[in-house]
Amino acid sequence: MNLLFSNDTRGEYPQSWYAATATPLAPFAPLQGETRADVCIVGAGYTGLSAALHLAEMGADVVLLDAHRVGFGASGRNGGQLGSGQRQDQITLEKIVGAEAARRLWDLGEDAKTLVRGLIEKHGIDCHLKDGIAWAGSTRGDVAELHSYADHLDTRYGYSRIRALDRDAFQALCPSPDYIGGTLDTGAAHLHPLRLALGLAKAAARAGARIHERSHVHDIRHGSKVTIRTDAGHVVADQVILAANGYLGGLDRQVTARVMPINNYVIATEPLGEDAARVLTQDVGVADSRFVVNYFRLSHDKRLLFGGGETYGYRFPRDIPALVRKPMSVIFPHLRDVRIEYAWGGTLAITIKRMPYLARVRSNILSASGYSGHGVGNAIQAGKIMAEATRGPSAGLDAFNTIPHLPFPGGGLLRTPILSLAMSWYAMRDRLGV
Repeated sequence: MNLLFSNDTRGEYPQSWYAATATPLAPFAPLQGETRADVCIVGAGYTGLSAALHLAEMGADVVLLDAHRVGFGASGRNGGQLGSGQRQDQITLEKIVGAEAARRLWDLGEDAKTLVRGLIEKHGIDCHLKDGIAWAGSTRGDVAELHSYADHLDTRYGYSRIRALDRDAFQALCPSPDYIGGTLDTGAAHLHPLRLALGLAKAAARAGARIHERSHVHDIRHGSKVTIRTDAGHVVADQVILAANGYLGGLDRQVTARVMPINNYVIATEPLGEDAARVLTQDVGVADSRFVVNYFRLSHDKRLLFGGGETYGYRFPRDIPALVRKPMSVIFPHLRDVRIEYAWGGTLAITIKRMPYLARVRSNILSASGYSGHGVGNAIQAGKIMAEATRGPSAGLDAFNTIPHLPFPGGGLLRTPILSLAMSWYAMRDRLGV
């Protein structure tokens, strides 16, 4: 079974609030017949779009293929949070790779935010970019850890845009009975993810990238020239960038052994009107410190956009609203009966270390994926790194390659049930407050 076609209508965006509030681009024609390119990119999410844009601006002849539409996958469905640093905290990274390499990864995280903001400004992308991400704690231990981490970022990395919030300060920001403190990072931001993807696609096309939608890549033939085959055509390219993330399927075994697709879900309530102030008093995004993270923000029309719940099989659950309403009702009991007007799922990808897997899997094939829920900045930056790596050595690629990436245990048959058991264990710990 292919995740590309398990839960969605071919060539159509999901019925999300994002799709309902974005102006779609005119479809790009499917690939027909043979074409040649310097670089062929598989996957038109943030990574592929960024790579195509940067390559085209470098003067490369680039073809970008997607089985559905640009921004169809996680890039157009996510929580829209542009976070600081990496998915793993710096203390963990210092233990994994050492202080010097951890510092390079922190700097790359900051560069990623700057890159995204710069692309939005340069190309006039209207994606409702707003500053501020709060991290919420539900136990004293969670809050103490968040406060300690804010201090670590200030003293070790000179990052002073994150501040500790005690119970009263956090309640003044987010009056949820579940949260008893946290932090506010004014250097992070939130945005409309599908609008960002569509803006990047327009910019890439203007720069000269050849984009083909509804062009499912089902075979890659290796050699000094690589042949990338779709149902109705093929590309002969000098180099290939694999940018399909959780939708890569079996196109490269080295990548799929280390990058696991999982599903996450988001709902949008009816407009809350004055009641929105009982959710957030400032226009910031929020993520909490649970292992299975809850994340939310208010939309520009005062809906609560709330993400929560994960599944690990091919199929989305039949009742996504019920799945997400459960954690939402813990955080905001007064909304337990609110009308949910949009509900959608999406497939992202994780690695064991919860850090992106950027690799040169063959001499002329690069891959970037496994953003583990931190993809708005990571993926767009990875696209730029992949573009640079087609021309020669890349300091960014070298920095991410300091992270050891082991295959998931269990192989193709057992890794999903093993992951499901592990995630269920941590979810139970969340519920028990352990």
